[in-house]
Amino acid sequence: MNEGSKPRFTAGEIANQLGGTVEGDGTIELSGFAPADAARKGDLTFAESETWFARAQQSAASAILVGGEFKSSSKTLIRVTNARVAFAKVLPLFFPEPTFAPGVHPSAVVHPTAQLAPTAHIGPLCVVGERVRIDNAVVLQGGNHIGADVQIGEATRLFPNVTVYPDSVIGSRVRIHAGSVIGSDGFGYVLDEGEQRKVPQIGNVIIHDDVEIGANVTVDRGALGSTIIGKGAKIDNLVQIGHNVVVGEHSIIVAQVGIAGSTKLGHYVTLAGQVGLAGHLTIGHHVTVAAQSGVMTHIPDGEKWWGTPALPDRQTKRQWIAFQKLPELIQRINELEKRLGSKGEK
Repeated sequence: MNEGSKPRFTAGEIANQLGGTVEGDGTIELSGFAPADAARKGDLTFAESETWFARAQQSAASAILVGGEFKSSSKTLIRVTNARVAFAKVLPLFFPEPTFAPGVHPSAVVHPTAQLAPTAHIGPLCVVGERVRIDNAVVLQGGNHIGADVQIGEATRLFPNVTVYPDSVIGSRVRIHAGSVIGSDGFGYVLDEGEQRKVPQIGNVIIHDDVEIGANVTVDRGALGSTIIGKGAKIDNLVQIGHNVVVGEHSIIVAQVGIAGSTKLGHYVTLAGQVGLAGHLTIGHHVTVAAQSGVMTHIPDGEKWWGTPALPDRQTKRQWIAFQKLPELIQRINELEKRLGSKGEK
């Protein structure tokens, strides 16, 4: 985008969009957003702590997005309730997502029975299978393979090389990033006369509205029934979700998490990086599991667990404190044994 085509807004216009107020020159024009140490004249920056506000004050930025009671005699302030939430809302104003023209690229292969909304974009080298239904404003960016009987809701965007297996159902405003696979076979085998016999996986995947799935994520189809990703859930890169897992609404699953089959997560669950969950567990609502924890048992609502095997946070902390004291305890035991041994010899 060239300099002349950058979107421009006055501080007052941005404040109105954010439900905030302006302190200073509300007519000043802003054409970019940058951190304080990289900001230039015409940029908006933001601060949510004293340290960052001091940096913003010293920067070349023309205005500062703030929460709290910060004051400035040299900068225009856009005051909001929560600076970080406002930051997320204002970025799309300055950096709008690319748009994709409706239509089907000549290199795409679309089965005659597929139903494509007139405003959908089917990019280069896409394959759209039998009886697929694609709603308005859906974007398949390129190299996407959509299996038979898949349904994709409006304004959903699939980044390059996402594969969606047959019978999957994807809601509206879903974003699935490059390389992810939706609906691959669950890991189901049974030992039969010394060999692992595959159990056919005949279920599907259902992804509800407003879900975002990162790059190189795999969501396995149900063995029977569905694997379900609840409304508003956010899944980071490199996550494995096993067959018949249920992820509750607005849950956060961070990178490299693995969830074994038939485990059910409540709403607003947070699984930090590299958490592993065993199969057939029930994880309650508003549960947080700390990074690299291994969960082997059910977790009630509202609890925080960590460690391997994971335990309630206070219990894990007590164990770790005791573990740190082990060298000292061993030394004291050795000294006591020596004393007792020497007394016994006398």
